[in-house]
Amino acid sequence: MHKKTQSQISVSMSEGGFTLLEGMLAAVFLGMGLLALTGMQSISLTRNVDANELTQVTAVASEMVERIQFNRKNVTFYNNMNTTSGGTGNCTTIIVPTVQPMASGDCVQWRSALLATNLSGIAGTIAVQAMGPATPPLNQSRVTVTVTWLGSRKTDVTVQRNKTVTLQTIVSPE
Repeated sequence: MHKKTQSQISVSMSEGGFTLLEGMLAAVFLGMGLLALTGMQSISLTRNVDANELTQVTAVASEMVERIQFNRKNVTFYNNMNTTSGGTGNCTTIIVPTVQPMASGDCVQWRSALLATNLSGIAGTIAVQAMGPATPPLNQSRVTVTVTWLGSRKTDVTVQRNKTVTLQTIVSPE
């Protein structure tokens, strides 16, 4: 057998493992990494909730724009439509249901769809603006559908933020 000298033994023992200091440093770095990961997860959860709210509101606003385009020859009846006031909003006062039953029904269904999102303080408004004279005159109208709500809060301490989605389209009569 081959015999090891004293210097060979001491060298191999010093390379044999971690010291206590190295182990503590590794634990500190691992802890910092886990704390950063936890913070990122919290931000990710908040952004996910925001995206979910935005998706719901955009879908409801888009549906209302499609309803208006379907009833485009009566687009002026949608002007100043508002779901913020109590009950059904101004759906029964701004549009007499016997005069324009489709627009009145759209307003009531829109109000129900907004409330079904279960978002705090949700309200919708519609503005219809006649476009200026064109050559040839096209009788186009600019329709603006706006939905506002209070964004979800992460904790009881966090203040809710006002959020808004606005969709605009140009509607031409048939």
